[in-house]
Amino acid sequence: MSERKVKVGIAQLKCAADKQANINNAVEKIRALAAQGANIICLQELFASLYFCDVEDYHNFRLAESIPGPTTELFSALAKELGVVIVASLFEKRAEGLYHNTAAVIDADGTYLGKYRKMHIPDDPGYYEKFYFTPGDLGYKVFKTRFATIGVLICWDQWYPEASRITALKGAEILFYPTAIGWATSQDEATNDEQYQAWQTIQRAHSVANGVPVVSVNRTGMEGDMQFWGGSFITNAFGRVKYQAPHLDEALHVEEIDLAESDHYRMHWPYLRDRRIDSYEPILKRFIDE
Repeated sequence: MSERKVKVGIAQLKCAADKQANINNAVEKIRALAAQGANIICLQELFASLYFCDVEDYHNFRLAESIPGPTTELFSALAKELGVVIVASLFEKRAEGLYHNTAAVIDADGTYLGKYRKMHIPDDPGYYEKFYFTPGDLGYKVFKTRFATIGVLICWDQWYPEASRITALKGAEILFYPTAIGWATSQDEATNDEQYQAWQTIQRAHSVANGVPVVSVNRTGMEGDMQFWGGSFITNAFGRVKYQAPHLDEALHVEEIDLAESDHYRMHWPYLRDRRIDSYEPILKRFIDE
């Protein structure tokens, strides 16, 4: 088996109310990860602010920006200087009154490759994202970077096998998931553990089913009544956890991934070969009443 190795860097951070301070902190952490040899660096979901979707507040729309825009321009210059790919999750203002939860991808020469708009938008206590975000309309995306062809999905997308499957079928060699998810302070430890294990397990399952590594980058820190649970992790191409960050602390980590492993696992576990695509039409229905 030939080797195609890439070093992935992740930044699990705590955020503050000051947007510029968060961006400055992200720049510092990107520099640190690049110094450790990272080729592709992924930041957590909405890294430039506190997780504002815990409330429905019109003032929070002021946090949004255009993409491309000031932050992507900053990161383009940084990516070119450091020779790294950057995946940056931002609050996008597309037009007056039209907003998305969006990840921008910048190549190692500073080229803005495009964006993915979050497709699945939650609406739960503490996660009032439907108030802010229009569902993505760009479809599932892959980006051909200098180091790998990557797919980017965002947080709530993590729970949907259809999203990971389509992105993998489009050629993604690694699935990246910028994330913001946590525990309500009212929960007990058993509930906390059950939720985290479910979250990690389903993403590991996406890795197994598609034969690609998964990189999931969550925030940490206490924000309001939510303890973001950190626990960012990286798998190999068969769902084995190669690295897991702590729950309550910030973490920077660089992990080497061999992309050639996908061919090995897909040969020995030929799920793609045995898919019955002629039988899957019912998946297009909301529910099957029989």
